[in-house]
Amino acid sequence: MIVKEENWSNIPLLHIVDETMENSNIPTVILLHGFTSAKEHNLHYAYNIAKNGIRVLLPDAHLHGSRDEGLDEVQLSLRFWEIVLTSIEEMDILHKELQERGVSKIGIGGTSMGGITTLGCLTAYPWIEAAAVMMGAPGYVELAKAQMSQFERRGFKLPITDDERKSLLDTLAIFDLTKQRKKLNNRPVFFWHGKNDATVPFEPTFNFYNAAKKDYVDTPEQFEFMTDPTAGHAVSRPGMLRAADWFASYLNE
Repeated sequence: MIVKEENWSNIPLLHIVDETMENSNIPTVILLHGFTSAKEHNLHYAYNIAKNGIRVLLPDAHLHGSRDEGLDEVQLSLRFWEIVLTSIEEMDILHKELQERGVSKIGIGGTSMGGITTLGCLTAYPWIEAAAVMMGAPGYVELAKAQMSQFERRGFKLPITDDERKSLLDTLAIFDLTKQRKKLNNRPVFFWHGKNDATVPFEPTFNFYNAAKKDYVDTPEQFEFMTDPTAGHAVSRPGMLRAADWFASYLNE
């Protein structure tokens, strides 16, 4: 297995591929890390995906990993949606890079913030062939409102005007999958979520899944939700392995 630290169009990433397939146009998965994490923290996912004959890219999100600007967690929290929206924009850049390298089959997945980003990407990019969402949330507007309320309850004053708040929510609505679930377009999507997740609540994502699965009446096997009844905000090993198998199933067809 080869692990290379590279920069693709100024996006720092780890590039993981089986050494026998380094120069092949094999399918690629872009895997996105969580809030305050970094690209190398998802190497165990990358290994299990790559051993199935898939190239894996682990990019550092804006303000994370090697792009860190020394912000503390509160400062980063205030820029959470800036980070997510930047990642969505950068997926288009990585897609164009992959096209130039002859790659046509691409999947996207992520944990926590990366899962949230993945769901936003599904509204924007029809080229995504398969997705794996671990501890993600599709309801951008609902989640942002809840985050704002939580900040204010903790005694913080949000450094935005009412007009800026409205503008942010209007922008997030563009990528809110709960408002446009037809954009899933029957693509294979796997969810994993712990029932005791106190960071990204389980119920809204599970409710979305139950509503959206009606659109998969002819292909129910392509829409799956794996629940861990005891887990909090940490993906179980079975969940991680199932995500790897999911990409192998749908990108190696």
